[in-house]
Amino acid sequence: MMWLELSDGRKLGVPLAYFPRLLRATPEQRMQYEMSGNGSGLHWEALDEDISVEGLLKGVGDQTQDHSLAA
Repeated sequence: MMWLELSDGRKLGVPLAYFPRLLRATPEQRMQYEMSGNGSGLHWEALDEDISVEGLLKGVGDQTQDHSLAA
């Protein structure tokens, strides 16, 4: 699970299975993220992963069309 604490105090848990790159990453790689878009997203440079907080709140998972990533 990936846990986020939002600025309004809500805590959001998202299954890593929604994001295959994060699921396959090491815990150390998952910790190497930065906030993007003035806090509206998360970015993992080494993993080439970008996730919007809005998408997480809507329950949107990985939007890439490359199904080889899910292997």
